[in-house]
Amino acid sequence: MEFAGEVAEVGDEVREWKIGDRVFGIIGGGGQADYVTVPANHLARIPDRLDWAEAAAVPEVFMTAHDALFTQCRVTIGESVLIHAAGSGVGTAAIQLVKAAGAFAYGTSRTADKLERAKEFGLTSSVVVDGDPATFADASKQWTDGAGVNVVLDLVGAAYLNANLQSLATKGRLIFVGTTSGSKAEIDYGIVMHKRLRIMGTSLRTRSLEEKATATRLFSEQVVPLLASGAVRPVIDQIFPMKDVRAAHERIESNASFGKVVLMM
Repeated sequence: MEFAGEVAEVGDEVREWKIGDRVFGIIGGGGQADYVTVPANHLARIPDRLDWAEAAAVPEVFMTAHDALFTQCRVTIGESVLIHAAGSGVGTAAIQLVKAAGAFAYGTSRTADKLERAKEFGLTSSVVVDGDPATFADASKQWTDGAGVNVVLDLVGAAYLNANLQSLATKGRLIFVGTTSGSKAEIDYGIVMHKRLRIMGTSLRTRSLEEKATATRLFSEQVVPLLASGAVRPVIDQIFPMKDVRAAHERIESNASFGKVVLMM
């Protein structure tokens, strides 16, 4: 869960913040509140160009995408990245970060309209996956002249595992971020060994305080400047007042949203 707000209290040992500073960050739960308590090193400064709603739409999705792609998978200039659920909050953040790094973002979605909208954020090419994951495995080979993509950011889960392996190039990296289609699947060791693949999982919520502080620091150093310059930006689907929290959750569950749903106090 993420939040954006002002610093209300600081301790003597904290030098970088003062009361009233605009900050955002991640929190394990309970973020839908007027006041939250977080360690000072889990905070980053909100760029002036972002309003409150935009700021609230940033931390979790951009930290998740940045950490998965650049800290763990070490995406570099010129590489190809396949992003599942490209119209989601993490998906739209990932597309922009990949483009900003000089790499190539490819995407999948169950909805053609979401892929069309994602083009403006830097999506190089895409394919609609309607029931058969082999669709994107074939597309990945076409996009890369048969080589396969270097990285797969999987926000979907078990149903896509075999096609993910087929999509990857030699020494490719697969990172699991979501399990909306399930968390259990059979794996072909032969493909993994033959291609010398790396398979990783990630979760911000389960990390130690120190690990979260590191992720926040890297986000502040490497992503916040891009937000400040306008090179990347939060993607907001709808903004709901807190009294309509049920409608906000229904919007998310409908799979019709593109980007982030935001609650305003």
